[in-house]
Amino acid sequence: MRNDEIRTKKILKLAETLPSFGASDLAPLGEKPTYLNIILSRYAKRGALLHLRKNLYVTKAYLDNAEKKGVYSDYVEFIANKIYSPSYLSLDYVLHEHNMLTDVPRNITSVALRKTDSFSNELGTFIYHKIKEELFNGFNVVKKSNFSILKASKAKALLDFLYFRKRLLVDKDAVEELRLNMDEFSKNDFRELEGYVEKEGSSRMREIFNWLK
Repeated sequence: MRNDEIRTKKILKLAETLPSFGASDLAPLGEKPTYLNIILSRYAKRGALLHLRKNLYVTKAYLDNAEKKGVYSDYVEFIANKIYSPSYLSLDYVLHEHNMLTDVPRNITSVALRKTDSFSNELGTFIYHKIKEELFNGFNVVKKSNFSILKASKAKALLDFLYFRKRLLVDKDAVEELRLNMDEFSKNDFRELEGYVEKEGSSRMREIFNWLK
C-alpha cells in the first residue's frame, strides 16, 4: 500500500469515529492542516464525507451507523447545536414536538447568540434566530443516545416563537391565527412563560401573553 493511501486510511478511520469534525480535530495524526483540508475536500466530493458547513464534516459511514442504530434523528438535533454555536433548538421545531403546532416544520429551528443565519445540507435546513443575551435561557440539556442536546422547554419555545413575531401580532385575532394548541399548555407552563415575558420587558409581549390566556 502506498504511503499516501496509508495516511488517508488513518485520517478516514479517525474521522469515522467523530460525530462532527474539521481539520483541527484530526491534528493528533500529525498531518499538516493544508494536507488534511485537501483530503477532506476530495472525499466530500466523492460522497464519503458530508459537508455540514464551512470546516465542519461528518462521514457517510458515521451517518449510516447512526441510522442502523435508530439514533439518526437524535444526531440531527445534536448537530443543530454544533453547526452554529452557541444555540439551542426552539421555535416551530420544539412546539411541534409538543403538539402545539399542527403544521410539520420544514426546517430545524434554533435560537442563537450570533447573527441570524441558515445552513442547508443533506440533513436539512437549519435556521438560527439571534436573540439578546438576557433571553438566551430556558433550555435544558437533553440526553438522547450518546448525544447531549440543548433544547428549549415548551414555555421558552413559545416565548421565542412569539418574540420573533411580536411586531406582527397586533391584536388577539393575529394571535389566534397562529392556531396554537394551547390545550397542551399547563398552568406551570403559563407560569414559566410569564417569567420570560417579565424578563423580556416589553408591553407588546405582555399584551400577547394576556391574549393567550
